[in-house]
Amino acid sequence: MYHELRKRGTSPMAADSEALFCRARLSYRRLSISCATWGKRMDCRSKTVRAVACASILFAIAAAPASADGLVTLKRLSASLANEAVAEAVAACARNGYAVTAIIVTIDGVRQAILRGDGAAVHTLDSAFAKAYTAASLAPVRKEDSTKAIFERISKNPSTTTSLGNLPNVTFTPGGVTIMAGTEPIGGIGVGGAPGGNFDDECARAALAKIKDRMN
Repeated sequence: MYHELRKRGTSPMAADSEALFCRARLSYRRLSISCATWGKRMDCRSKTVRAVACASILFAIAAAPASADGLVTLKRLSASLANEAVAEAVAACARNGYAVTAIIVTIDGVRQAILRGDGAAVHTLDSAFAKAYTAASLAPVRKEDSTKAIFERISKNPSTTTSLGNLPNVTFTPGGVTIMAGTEPIGGIGVGGAPGGNFDDECARAALAKIKDRMN
């Protein structure tokens, strides 16, 4: 069956799936014929037998493509949406007189969008990235939504996470917020440069609020 399908131009994955389905269907037919032979000695029409046979076929169909899958799909903001978000974060802080840098990273911590506001100090490029990186990688582990949430937790119990602060690009300074698509974390936004992490946090949240209705 497999070779016949391949001769017809069917892809290897599709050929495997169809061949497996045909084998399962043939097995079910043989089961039905065998059961019919027993007649009164066995109730082959029982719901249990039919359910088992159907479940076997469905399992075979579902298992075939799954075994061939080797890729994982990850979500991230579109380029235009990411750029709009960092622009809004910088603008929100600028309205309050703060010169900041805003950075968005993917869930893997890769920089996706960067905007250094007018007058923002050079160190803000590093601080904003560390906040975004931590919000994307560390915050979701404990279902926390930001570096501010981490900061507040370790302020009460320093022993829980403090040692992780020695890792590269990890910071517990407020200003990094996890980007969520529904209930799934897909990245982080970090803002650095305001005269306090709480102000950075507010600007980051203002940016996400602006694009929230388009994150579907």
